[in-house]
Amino acid sequence: MSTFDHAGLTGNINNALKTFRQSQSDVMKGFAQMVQASMADGAIDAKTKELIALAIGVTQKCSGCIGFHVQALHKLGATRAELDEMLGICVYMGGGPALMYCAEAIDCWEKIEAKKA
Repeated sequence: MSTFDHAGLTGNINNALKTFRQSQSDVMKGFAQMVQASMADGAIDAKTKELIALAIGVTQKCSGCIGFHVQALHKLGATRAELDEMLGICVYMGGGPALMYCAEAIDCWEKIEAKKA
């Protein structure tokens, strides 16, 4: 499988944004509020919202999004079957390019599972 390091990527993103979070604190506070409001349980539960967010990340070809949302899904108790079914929809909607990013999501999931074992 891929040697892509999503855990390293998400860590690098967080580190790179440290000074931006300080210099643009109002923007980042607003972004954090938007995240919390949009991901809170409502008519759609948090896990389903994370599946939607990951699907968007896959079809928009965002490796960072894949890393963050796979981690969140794992913490929320998503199953591999749920992940795979959602990725099937990504291939349907995004074709071959989305399939390439599905491989990243699967690899990220498997690496998290391997650490858990």
